[in-house]
Amino acid sequence: MPEQYASEAGPDVAWVAARQAEFQAALAQFDRSKPLLVLGHHDADGLSATAILTRALRQAGWQAETRIVGRGENAWTPEMAAELQAREMGGLIVADLGSRAALLRQGTPTIMLDHHVPTGRPEAALLISGHGLHPVPTTSLLAWWCAAAVTEAEDLLWLAALGIIGDLEEKAGFAELTRARERWGITALRDATSLVNAPRRAGSGDASPALALLLKADGPKAVLSGEYPETALLRAAKVEVQEALTAGRRVAPKVQGEVALIPLHSACQIHPLVAQQWRTRLKGKIVIAANTGYRPGWVHFAARAAQGTDLIAFFREHRPEGADPEQYGNGHAQASGGALPPEAWNRFISDLGFGADARVPA
Repeated sequence: MPEQYASEAGPDVAWVAARQAEFQAALAQFDRSKPLLVLGHHDADGLSATAILTRALRQAGWQAETRIVGRGENAWTPEMAAELQAREMGGLIVADLGSRAALLRQGTPTIMLDHHVPTGRPEAALLISGHGLHPVPTTSLLAWWCAAAVTEAEDLLWLAALGIIGDLEEKAGFAELTRARERWGITALRDATSLVNAPRRAGSGDASPALALLLKADGPKAVLSGEYPETALLRAAKVEVQEALTAGRRVAPKVQGEVALIPLHSACQIHPLVAQQWRTRLKGKIVIAANTGYRPGWVHFAARAAQGTDLIAFFREHRPEGADPEQYGNGHAQASGGALPPEAWNRFISDLGFGADARVPA
């Protein structure tokens, strides 16, 4: 458990200790004769959380397997339910994938770690959520606190720092990030975060090399050093994404009322990065970067807004017919997005007041 935790920088020691006790109690319900599965998101926060939990649990003597939920996938689908049902497992840990009332696998002890706005709270599983705290702890930080309940986790703190930097940037006021900076250096942490995020943004969308690297590296400098073959794959992905991002940043926004729309067509996941860039330039606007090239047959979009704007409420108010609730308007109050089929996208932007030049072929 952290040595100290200032209340203005997040949860205090008692809050963390209570969550650790809950984690231990829920873990005691797992069947240790079978492997447990850590199911995590493919961004820096989700990958770091997955690596922290897997490494800590293996260190504590558990059989721990991993599964990344990547491009075009959603944990809360019949397809994922069927896949999980077919696996032998003694328990399931879900990291950085949101929360729902339903279980991903009925009858299996389940722990959910997440920091997004909950869309439901499971009755038959443990949910450890950072939502509602200020600042909101990332899933990787929640995972590190839980890991410290089962093993010595100090050497895994750099992984939590990657998740914090990836989701909240370096200004996040967490004592753990300060400690990680002092031990491993902010430049190495920042560069490792960027590298780990690259594969899931690249055209292939395959983040498995990033997770493989996080499962064996002993710090951010090892991630960057090139001593492991995965680093070369991550660097190639980063170059690909940077080239696509350079082109995407040249696209001018279309503005209608409170919304600024940036149309993109790239196989790389550059829409969140472009939306974030324009958010700082278009103050007071809801910035939506929409990418028609990311996944065939879909419009993927990322929305960013300044403090005081509730994007979850905005998307709820403008939900078009045909929007899948699992892929639309989830996330954070100032960082949301989703994916829509062309017909639903066209209804969505028409409702916002945009004309035919913003529509996509159905």
